[in-house]
Amino acid sequence: MPRRRRSVIVHSLLEVARSQEAEIPAIGTLNEGALHAQLKNWYERPGDRIERVVDGFVVDLVRGALVVAMQTGSFAPLRRKLELLTRQHRVRLVAPLPLVRRIIRLSEEGERLSARRSPRRGRPEDIFNRLVSIPSLLCRSHFELELLLTQQDEFRVYQHGKAFRRHGWVVTGRRLVSVEQCIRISSPDDAAHLLPPNLPELFDTAQLAEAAAIERRLAQEMAYCLRALGVLQATGKRGNAIVYRRTDKVDSR
Repeated sequence: MPRRRRSVIVHSLLEVARSQEAEIPAIGTLNEGALHAQLKNWYERPGDRIERVVDGFVVDLVRGALVVAMQTGSFAPLRRKLELLTRQHRVRLVAPLPLVRRIIRLSEEGERLSARRSPRRGRPEDIFNRLVSIPSLLCRSHFELELLLTQQDEFRVYQHGKAFRRHGWVVTGRRLVSVEQCIRISSPDDAAHLLPPNLPELFDTAQLAEAAAIERRLAQEMAYCLRALGVLQATGKRGNAIVYRRTDKVDSR
């Protein structure tokens, strides 16, 4: 069956667990490794081989001929690993993005002091903040990126003199609550569909930020990635701002 060329593959709502009824773990277990382990457990399917060594690198799982790596933080540490693996293998990088985050404050003993929903709601465009480390990998036929749009709990503990912007409340870990959507980006064309449809023919990152309802810095990161993928082309400058246009590039992979 020929591969369906859709801009973004979106899977239906998938529930994982509801943390409201779950016991809060001890502080020592609250770290990014806990979120990573939960994601791996959710992602695993019968027949998958977990924690395998492929070409000298440890990967989260192998599904047939597919190598899957999961990353909850920056993509920069994976750059060399992904570049080498994609030379010989089909590689999928799975990245969680929090759509909704509940902030839970804990005492030093791990007792819950308060819980509130963060006012900031995430969105798929947030991935460009991390993709800036490896944008050109999406030009490779053996590489694809899968976004898991999630609900998460974020645990914080007060530590005097630290986390100035959060008034001393240090993030000690995150926990998966649910996976709401999966979005697969397999090519520059797929990434291009994250551009807002109401952009003018020529635009700068201020206009991109306004059209997409995102911050200017994220719009700059988005433009950088899409330019590296050949989706956007710089046409000149408007004052100090670079002016872009879409190339309408057709992916030939």
